[in-house]
Amino acid sequence: MTTRRDRLIGAGTQVATEVSINFGSSVAGLLIPIVGSVVVVAVRQVITAIAVLPFYRPKRAELTWRRLWPAIALGVVLATMNLSFYEAVGRLGLGIAATIEFLGPFALALAGSRRVVDVVCALFAAGGVVLLTGTEGAIDPLGVVLALTAAASWAAYILLTRRVATRLPGLEGLSVASVVATIILLPIALFVVDYSRLNWPVLGMLVAAGVLSSAIPYSLDTFILRRITPRLYAVITSLGPAIATLFGVLVLHESFSGVQLLGIAVVCVAAGVTIATQRDHPKSDLESTAESIP
Repeated sequence: MTTRRDRLIGAGTQVATEVSINFGSSVAGLLIPIVGSVVVVAVRQVITAIAVLPFYRPKRAELTWRRLWPAIALGVVLATMNLSFYEAVGRLGLGIAATIEFLGPFALALAGSRRVVDVVCALFAAGGVVLLTGTEGAIDPLGVVLALTAAASWAAYILLTRRVATRLPGLEGLSVASVVATIILLPIALFVVDYSRLNWPVLGMLVAAGVLSSAIPYSLDTFILRRITPRLYAVITSLGPAIATLFGVLVLHESFSGVQLLGIAVVCVAAGVTIATQRDHPKSDLESTAESIP
């Protein structure tokens, strides 16, 4: 049983994780005009693989298609999600791209719900996106499509992660998925990269973006889930678009109108209300395993 202190530590760590992810995305935003989104995503996947493979490597005898296909599919989704998101960041900016991408897990939280409050929150979230993308200046249509692709991929990522967690122990599924995503992206990155743009500061920023966006969050997820409920975890995650907007302003010097800021706030609040008012469900195998780890 977790204590109040454990819950506070878990919640604080989750907030720090959201800050790390979005700060890493802002660093990636600086790099996209220099080396391109494919290179940024490929480096991120390489760092993820390096972080998890030494500790969670599947046994050769267990490398069968029947057992591993969900993890392989997860790797394809992971590559699609990150590449489409960073392409959207390059076209829309971090704040807008992160807000639209968050519609994926939000839609998943609403799936199958018949509660009036969820319908109202869904309408408010849709209105928030309209305020964000349709009322101020010109918005890149392809950027919106890419952000929506990232949103759909994030929803698929959540569903596949749950399935992988029931088939493979520990983070073996993430290891396999990271290798698959790296195999997909790395050859493309090596082909398209402008090697003349690479120098030590750029390489350092690439590594920093990968560590902040992948290595730190993945290494802390189990620690966090042992101390807070999945609902609180999801509520804190709903702050992601607001944190992304903050780093968009501070790091990327993005500017937002009052209407756009209102749209971002509406999406965050609608998601938070939806998640916070949901009834408790039986714990998944992943959650029970996380709580049982000493």
